[in-house]
Amino acid sequence: MTAETSMRYATMADRWEAVVQRDPDARSAFVYGVITTGIYCRPGCPSRLPCRGNVRFFESWSAAESAGFRACKRCLPRTPDVPNAALPAVLQACRILESAERAPSLRELADAVGYSPYHFQRVFKELVGVSPKQYGLEQRLRRVREGVQESETITEAVYDAGYESLSRFYASGAPALGMRPSDYRKGGRGMVISYAVAACYLGRVLVAATSQGVCRVDLGSSDEELLGRLKENFAEADLQTGGPAFDAVVDEVVALLEAPNLGMSLPLDVRGTAFQRRVWVALQEIPPGETVSYGELAAHIGHPKAARAVAQACAANQVAVGIPCHRVVRNDGALGGYRWGLDRKQAILEREAEGAKR
Repeated sequence: MTAETSMRYATMADRWEAVVQRDPDARSAFVYGVITTGIYCRPGCPSRLPCRGNVRFFESWSAAESAGFRACKRCLPRTPDVPNAALPAVLQACRILESAERAPSLRELADAVGYSPYHFQRVFKELVGVSPKQYGLEQRLRRVREGVQESETITEAVYDAGYESLSRFYASGAPALGMRPSDYRKGGRGMVISYAVAACYLGRVLVAATSQGVCRVDLGSSDEELLGRLKENFAEADLQTGGPAFDAVVDEVVALLEAPNLGMSLPLDVRGTAFQRRVWVALQEIPPGETVSYGELAAHIGHPKAARAVAQACAANQVAVGIPCHRVVRNDGALGGYRWGLDRKQAILEREAEGAKR
């Protein structure tokens, strides 16, 4: 490491920024350990971005191991520094897939970024976690989900999303929506949803679930308000008052509200775009008592310029506290928005902070 590089990453703030930006120039400057996993990495590691409060910086891998951390198996920080030269090509391919009107073939995609199809398939899946085909499918399904709410017909939405025929969509796309497109558009026709309303320190809470898991946790001031919103969102679903067996589900959600540090083990049945689901998964990785900014969360999922889209994904969350969008704040530390009201957001954060101190 040169003296110039050492000066560039001299402060903790400089090092954290390098981790957030996955700065390739910092790979030889230091390593960082994550106390919640006990693993240390080099800057630029493709693993998920950790919360800042869980990160410790070290001058070398030997210092990290002396502190009790073990080496990451993805970035191999003990090996000679060899940055992944495929990353720019993979990012370019993702942008192509996100904007393509027609799904490019693997060969077309590989040619566009200067790789052979076989090699590109391997490096893309290694860095992104899914194949180029699956990533492209997720992007087209996102456009269908958005389009069925606005288009005059399902056919129009399907073609606008980049599918070449209805038969191709129904063969590959429709199952991933979780229900038929027409049912999605018409408020969950054919779905059976159990629900119940209970008291909590935030007012009233409605819990709703399908056979797959909890699909909604809504906060409000009255039962009428909560039931009205449930019927509005699932106007065509078969809504049924939960029986005695459903009480355990409601009890766990109320317990989570009362003591967020306990966590929730209930399965979720949430539907969203591929991007929204990535945001929701990342939200569940933020420990109780901690907050991150929209920008930090965007960087964590590999889209550092998508802070606004992250905020929109948080706003689309329908599972209060179970998917903890309340743990995301503005860059200046202000609360930002919250679909259940800023007073409730403040109250939840204060309760989590108190629990983290115990």
